[in-house]
Amino acid sequence: MEHRPDTSNALVSTYPWHLAPEGLATRRQLRAQGLRPGGQPIAAQVMRVNRRTGGVRVGYLYRVECAKPVRPMTSRKWGALALAMLARRTCPRCLLDVGYCIPRSYGICGMCIAAEEQRAT
Repeated sequence: MEHRPDTSNALVSTYPWHLAPEGLATRRQLRAQGLRPGGQPIAAQVMRVNRRTGGVRVGYLYRVECAKPVRPMTSRKWGALALAMLARRTCPRCLLDVGYCIPRSYGICGMCIAAEEQRAT
């Protein structure tokens, strides 16, 4: 399997998947350590071939020593997140909080889908 550099980002070092040097991490890896990129530029990238599509997947790497701590959640942010999650759980047709996030593909809760199917038959 050959790893070719991304031509759109030629100034960034490219490494094969799982072979990046120490001191570099992806956003998810930084988050697991309680860090964030903090506005720093991309330091390098890792690449691998996607077996299903045959395309190339790219992951951007950031320097761990330049990363900043994650900002803590404030009470207002927690409140806004709770309201957003409530909106995702509320069915627009029956206006009930169904207790799970309603799939965007249907746009309505399972009870409304069942009632609609019953009416159609």
